[in-house]
Amino acid sequence: MKANLFIIAGSILAVTGCQTLQTTVPQTDSEQQVVAVNAKSKKSSTVTIEEIEEQVAEINNLWLRISNKMAFPIPDNALVAQYRQWYIDNPKHLEIVTQRATPFLYYIVEQLEQRNMPIELALLPIVESGFDPLAYSGSHASGLWQLTPPTALSFGVKTNWWFDGRQDVASSTKAALDLLEYLYPKMDQNWNYTIAAYNSGEGRVLNAVKNNQAKGKPTDFWSLKLPRETAHYVPQLLALADVIKHADKYGITLTPIDNAAQIEVVNIESQLDITLAADLAQVNIDDLKAINPGLKRWATAPQGPHQLVVPSDKAANFKRALAAIEPNSRINWVRYKIKSGDSISEIADQFETTATLIRSSNGIKGNNIIAGKFLIIPVAAKDPDLATMTADQVLARQKVIKSSPNKQTYTVKSGDSLWKIAQTQQVTVAQLMRWNNLKQQSTLSVGKNLVIYPNEVTASNSSKEKTVNYRVQSGDSLARIATKYNVTVDELIEWNSLQKSKYIQPGQILKLIVTNS
Repeated sequence: MKANLFIIAGSILAVTGCQTLQTTVPQTDSEQQVVAVNAKSKKSSTVTIEEIEEQVAEINNLWLRISNKMAFPIPDNALVAQYRQWYIDNPKHLEIVTQRATPFLYYIVEQLEQRNMPIELALLPIVESGFDPLAYSGSHASGLWQLTPPTALSFGVKTNWWFDGRQDVASSTKAALDLLEYLYPKMDQNWNYTIAAYNSGEGRVLNAVKNNQAKGKPTDFWSLKLPRETAHYVPQLLALADVIKHADKYGITLTPIDNAAQIEVVNIESQLDITLAADLAQVNIDDLKAINPGLKRWATAPQGPHQLVVPSDKAANFKRALAAIEPNSRINWVRYKIKSGDSISEIADQFETTATLIRSSNGIKGNNIIAGKFLIIPVAAKDPDLATMTADQVLARQKVIKSSPNKQTYTVKSGDSLWKIAQTQQVTVAQLMRWNNLKQQSTLSVGKNLVIYPNEVTASNSSKEKTVNYRVQSGDSLARIATKYNVTVDELIEWNSLQKSKYIQPGQILKLIVTNS
C-alpha cells in the first residue's frame, strides 16, 4: 500500500505546487519523508507518508474533506460539552444519519463551496432533521432544512398538490443557502448570530443584541437572551462539528462516504411520469422516489419545476433516453366518458390528478360538464386502477386474458417489495397490484399472501388509440385537420371543448385521438 503512495504523492505534490518528486529519505522504521523541490523557488519541502495517507483519505472520504475544511472556533462551553458528550455516547445516531446523508451530502458540500460558505453549514440538516428529507415538525417545517411554508414561499420554493419543494434536495438546499446568505450581512457577518437567526428569525436575534447593548452587557452569542431552542441550537451544531473533526480523538468511527457525486439534477423540460422516468434511467422506482422525496404523485408537476434527481452514474443514459422519446409519450392520456352525477373534482380524485389540470387539458373554465361527453385526462403510465375501469371509461386500455386458470400464492418475506417480488416471479408490479387490490401507497406486511397468475398475458388490440397534440398552422380549419387525421369535426370540437362559432388560431394546440393500425 505504502509503495503505491509514492505514485499518489507525486500527484498531490504537483497539485500543491511542487514540480518534481526528488527522492525519499529513510528515517525510522515507522516513518519516511518525501522531499520535493519546487522548480521555480528551488526550495525543498518535506511531506511525511502519514500526511500523504491523510490527503489520499480526504480524496476518497467526504467526511474527511468536510472535517479538514472546518474553521469555526469551538468554545469551552457547558452546552457544547453536553451535546458533544451526547454524540459520543450515541454513535448509532451518526451511523443512521450517515446512511441518510449519503445520497445528498456531496451535493450540499459542492453548493456550499461554490458559494464560498462555511463547510460546517453542511451539518445543519443533521441538527434540523437528522438528514431525513421527509421530516415534519409541529410548526409545519419540513424537509432536510426544515423550511416553514412562509420561508419556502419567500425564497421561491414551490409547494403544491404535485410537489413539495421543501422535501426536494435541490430546491430546499438552494432556499436554505439563500436564506443564510441573506441573514449573514444582516447579522453583522457573525455566523453564530446567523445560525441562530436561521432557527428563530432575524428579529429575535437583533432584538437580543439591542437589549444587551442598552444594558451595557456583552453582545456575543453566549451572552444573549434567546429562546431555549435557539440557545441550544448553535451549541449543538458546534459540538457536532467538533465531533466530526476530531472523530478519532473521541473514539467515533464515521462510516465513510465516497467523495464523489451520488446524484445529478436533470432538467427534464416538461411533466414526466415517474414510472417512465425510472425505466429510462434503468433504476428501481423506489430508489428513484427515495432521491426525489419532493414528488408527491405519479408524475412531476405540470407547471414545474421541471427537474428530476437521478443517480449520477445513470444521468447521461437517462438524458439520452429522454431525448429519444416523443414529448407526447412522457405521460399517458385516457378518454373518460362523463357519467350522470359526475363532478370534475370527483373525476380528478378517481384519476389521481387535479381538477385544475383536467380543466386546462380540456379547455374548461368552470365546473360544468355534460354526461355523455368525453374528457381527456393525463394518467400514470402504470396505474393499476385503470384495470378496473369499463371500456367506455378508458378506451385505450388493453384487454387482459388469462392463459392459465391456475393461480399461485406468494408469502411476503422480510425485505420484500412489490418490485422485488415482481422480478422474482417474472410478472409486473402493475399486475401484482391489480390481482391483490393494492394501491401505490400500500405497505406489505410480512406473512401476507399475494395472489399471482404466472401465465397471464396481455393481448394486443388490432388497433391502438393514442392522443396527440396538433399545433394549428396558418390556413388550417377544423375540416382540414379532421380530414388529415381521419376524424370528424364534431370529435375535434368535443375533444377540445370548442364552440362551433369560434375560429381556431394559428399556434393553438388541439388534442386528437388517432388510431394506429
